[in-house]
Amino acid sequence: MMDIRFRRKVKTVARRWNNMDARLKWGILFLVACVYPFLVSSQYYVHIMNLAFIYVVLSLGLNIVCGLAGLLDLGFIAFYAVGAYTYAILSIKLGLSFWEILPIACFTTALFGLLVGSAAFRLRGDYFAIVTMGYGEIIRILANNLTFLTNGPIGIAGIPRPSIFGFKFEDPFQYYFMALAFVAIAVFLTYRFQASRIGRALEAIREDEIAAVSMGVNLKNFKLISFILGAMLGGSIGVFFASYATFVSPESFSFMESVMVLAMVVIGGMGTIEGPVIGALTLVFLPEILRSVSEYRMLIFGALMVFMMIVMPKGFMGWIKPRRILKGAEEENSFVTRNR
Repeated sequence: MMDIRFRRKVKTVARRWNNMDARLKWGILFLVACVYPFLVSSQYYVHIMNLAFIYVVLSLGLNIVCGLAGLLDLGFIAFYAVGAYTYAILSIKLGLSFWEILPIACFTTALFGLLVGSAAFRLRGDYFAIVTMGYGEIIRILANNLTFLTNGPIGIAGIPRPSIFGFKFEDPFQYYFMALAFVAIAVFLTYRFQASRIGRALEAIREDEIAAVSMGVNLKNFKLISFILGAMLGGSIGVFFASYATFVSPESFSFMESVMVLAMVVIGGMGTIEGPVIGALTLVFLPEILRSVSEYRMLIFGALMVFMMIVMPKGFMGWIKPRRILKGAEEENSFVTRNR
């Protein structure tokens, strides 16, 4: 009985939050994020939040592909790797700065997204997922074997840190607000993209491709656009990761990283903006919370994930969103009735 009451209270609070004005809601979250590093007792927690921000941007990028377009991408971490290695190689070998390499990395990952998407969009469903998984493994193996360029399994160390107007980023606290800026830009772009004509077309494709085609939607072009934008977000945060860690190696871009990012999107709620943010923060901070029971940490972590997917199969935001949609429809119907 207490469990049912608790779930109802959580749902009530979540629905009220979900029905708030988007600008007010994200404004509150942004202010909370700004004061967070001043409230924690150690820079270690700031470092954990920086990692969480990296996964938030990755989840938002993958959500454009999976959540909006309905494409199961199991190799999304490859774009993250391309962005990171682009910064590492160009900064060390050519001496370019962070701000010069960032647009180059975005363009490079967009080009990779275009090439992979053009080849893979002839396939559907599980076949598309297998092709993207193969692409992710190809990028990792190339990074492991092109020793003249990537130093192979040794990786690239000593990557220079960014600076702006003479101020050089050194510790996690200084990087925190740059990471927060990346998240804010990613959220803004995702919101604008989802609300645009292209975003609505992608949602139509996700729900029913045949109906979307009958309404004049070009499947290939719109899917390619989603793939390119998602790749650019992944590549941009890859540049940030390389500058933050000052070291990249193929082990940082394994298949399990793609699975982890996909789990963040699914647990938070595919097709929403808040869902990937909630999923990323949960899956980054939960292992840290369970660190006191390190022997059983992964067991508890796995059990909680299984429990959540049983209780909320559509993710957290999918659990509360249908009520919001129904309420909106009821308000619209009542408005029409009053004005007849």
